[in-house]
Amino acid sequence: MRVRIPTPLRAYTNQQKVVEGEGTTVSEVLDDLDRRFPGIRFRMVDEQNRLRQHMNVWIGQDPVTDLAAPVTDADEITIMQALSGG
Repeated sequence: MRVRIPTPLRAYTNQQKVVEGEGTTVSEVLDDLDRRFPGIRFRMVDEQNRLRQHMNVWIGQDPVTDLAAPVTDADEITIMQALSGG
């Protein structure tokens, strides 16, 4: 499936905006990405296996709240990183 990578994380993907991922859940897809792009998962998921507060993941147009959410090869996952500042 296609995984859209936000600009701040593209340093891990050799500046690729879209990469292919494999898995049957969001967590498995992130594991797959981390195997190919070491360190990327830690930027998105904390030590308790929860999405970091500033990260948002979408399957199609549906927001993900549970990393165990199922995905299929036809899905597109979008990873978004919230920006803060003032």
